[in-house]
Amino acid sequence: MPKKGTAIVWFRRDLRIQDHPALAAASEYEAVLPIYIDDPKRDGDWPMGQASRWWVSKSLAVLDQALTELGAGLYIHQGDTTDLLTELIKAHGVSAVFWNRLYDPATVSADKTLKETLRSSFEADGLVVGSFCAHVLKEPWHMLKKDGTPYLVFTPYWKHFQATWSAPERVPAPTRLKPVGSTDSLAQVMPTDLIAPHAWQEKLEAHWEPGCVMAQQRLDLFSKEGVADYESLRNRPDQAGTSALSPHLHFGEISVGQVIRAFDPAGELPLGQGPLSYVREIVWREFSHYLLFYYPHLADQPLKPVFNEFPWRAPQDYRDDLKAWQRGNTGVPMVDAGMRQLWATGWMHNRVRMVVASYLTKNLLIPWQEGARWFWDTLVDADLANNTQGWQWTAGCGADASPYFRVFNPVLQGEKFDPKGEYVKRWCPEQKFHDKKTVHLPKEGIDLKAQRQRALDAYAAIKKSR
Repeated sequence: MPKKGTAIVWFRRDLRIQDHPALAAASEYEAVLPIYIDDPKRDGDWPMGQASRWWVSKSLAVLDQALTELGAGLYIHQGDTTDLLTELIKAHGVSAVFWNRLYDPATVSADKTLKETLRSSFEADGLVVGSFCAHVLKEPWHMLKKDGTPYLVFTPYWKHFQATWSAPERVPAPTRLKPVGSTDSLAQVMPTDLIAPHAWQEKLEAHWEPGCVMAQQRLDLFSKEGVADYESLRNRPDQAGTSALSPHLHFGEISVGQVIRAFDPAGELPLGQGPLSYVREIVWREFSHYLLFYYPHLADQPLKPVFNEFPWRAPQDYRDDLKAWQRGNTGVPMVDAGMRQLWATGWMHNRVRMVVASYLTKNLLIPWQEGARWFWDTLVDADLANNTQGWQWTAGCGADASPYFRVFNPVLQGEKFDPKGEYVKRWCPEQKFHDKKTVHLPKEGIDLKAQRQRALDAYAAIKKSR
């Protein structure tokens, strides 16, 4: 017997119907109103970048189709979240509002306020307001040290994660949703209304198919044909050795539980070097969300305070170098290949992300925040926690950071992970006539050794100030 009334299920970065606790809870009611609200103010200083907005516009169309097939299509709105939910609750006699939790600082704060507002405003009506864990395997408050403090180093966090492993709950998709009786009051917008015209977005169409359907297909293919070789190939940008699931995971088109069960149907910690290595990367993703939850300043400030004194170059001095880096015109082949791949596809191989980040922060002495902002706008998998963690790790100022004296040499990185220069030649056609001995060499006048020494001297300056 269904519960009386209508339930709103509010979609955010959980654009799927499988493994969706909020949708499952809403489906227990007589009628269901699935909604998505475009409200950039809730994101604080980090509203979605252009690549992410393109992805969402495509993914919402796929989600709408899946929900429509169940009986209740998706309604998309633009405006203030609290105002819209209040209006819908009043207009449709809503009995419950459900959503899945997120962990970035702006959302945590906004969600807390929203819950309090809805519960107090509709207390007399008995409105049920609930949120669920669906974005991570373990919520941050379940992963503390014995003394109750958060971890700052990944290895003990990973060991704790393994020691306390439990199979993620499987949440079946509903088989039928009854829509609300009338939707005349819903000022709906189309998914395409969420993006502004941007020429480079057209190129993304050739490389990606957003949505929960493709996410499941990619996961199935990777679990059957790719994960066994993941450990040996994951650092090779010249090979198709990664899953390319990062944007699908970021927007919740598949859940982390679905990923785990693809490797082990029972949801146990998978065995085998490839699957275990991939799960470790999934847990690294969770560690990033964990750190941002407990240290909300990390998106724009270093975890290690001493780096506030780091002698970065002034904006007026690095403006041209930053632009050259953004467009892949530095004259360093491995760096330029990565940045051109990003501009063309909205994505970059993770090994190359570390190389280009190291070059920006250490060779060019440009603040990591500049790189993080550029990635945020251009990556289809731009995730605040992962983006922040990656940049701080490479710059040497975050948790588990790469030691500052480790400056990625783009020539050596290229020779090791792109030994024939195939990756570089694919994105830098001007290198196509070079052989493997010269394809990764920078253009004349770039002194990588001198740049490295300048970075080490800058680091030595802040060490003395401790």
